[in-house]
Amino acid sequence: MARTAKSGVVHLDTHIVCWLYEGRTELLTTAAMNAIETSLLQVSPMVQLELSYLHEIGRINRSSVSILEALALDVGLSVADVSFAQVTKAAEALIWTRDPFDRMIVAHCMVAGAVLVSKDALIQQHFSKVIW
Repeated sequence: MARTAKSGVVHLDTHIVCWLYEGRTELLTTAAMNAIETSLLQVSPMVQLELSYLHEIGRINRSSVSILEALALDVGLSVADVSFAQVTKAAEALIWTRDPFDRMIVAHCMVAGAVLVSKDALIQQHFSKVIW
């Protein structure tokens, strides 16, 4: 994947991380690919936890550590470090979803001032800083 000058911080939703790891970039929109190729890429620690959960229940074959380490090397992905207390406080206001992973991922973006690459329609409906 070609990388150019970084234009800002972009967080990736869990499904985007899985697709990048699997090399399934054809599932991404042009806008999503552009953001991925030109931005500093991060994930919320909740993405790491969700990947662990998906591995535990057999939905993905690799551990979160394996996936995130590979993407760190491939696209420079890192795990964002923002106060958990701040993220939790922001998440309390996100009453449009019962999914704790989505709630914390979006709250993390809000606190970090980042945009989120996500195909999730519910997130797109309720969070204005989504690229898809």
